[in-house]
Amino acid sequence: MTQPFALVGTARPKPERAEELKRLLLSFVEPTRLESGCLEYHFHEDRDEPGVFVFYEAWRSRADLDAHLALPHMHDFWEHRMDYLETDLDIRFLTMHSPYRPADRPDR
Repeated sequence: MTQPFALVGTARPKPERAEELKRLLLSFVEPTRLESGCLEYHFHEDRDEPGVFVFYEAWRSRADLDAHLALPHMHDFWEHRMDYLETDLDIRFLTMHSPYRPADRPDR
């Protein structure tokens, strides 16, 4: 397997939309983890800045991420994200230098 296609993103919601955005982003977790190309998908809230959300994703390939983003619920979110956000998503694409080891490996 080649190295995964990974990213980390930060969402800074409008204060009055923070809880609504949190619920929406949480609703994406389980369906996304079930997608065939998804290796890791985690949703976090900043401990020092409550209401700031951070997500980490690792995909088998860029094509798998693109397929995820083309799903109707993700396309809808992308089109309406600024209804929730103060500033646009800060997304950083990552190069993974450490070997990827699946979470379900037998040595755990």
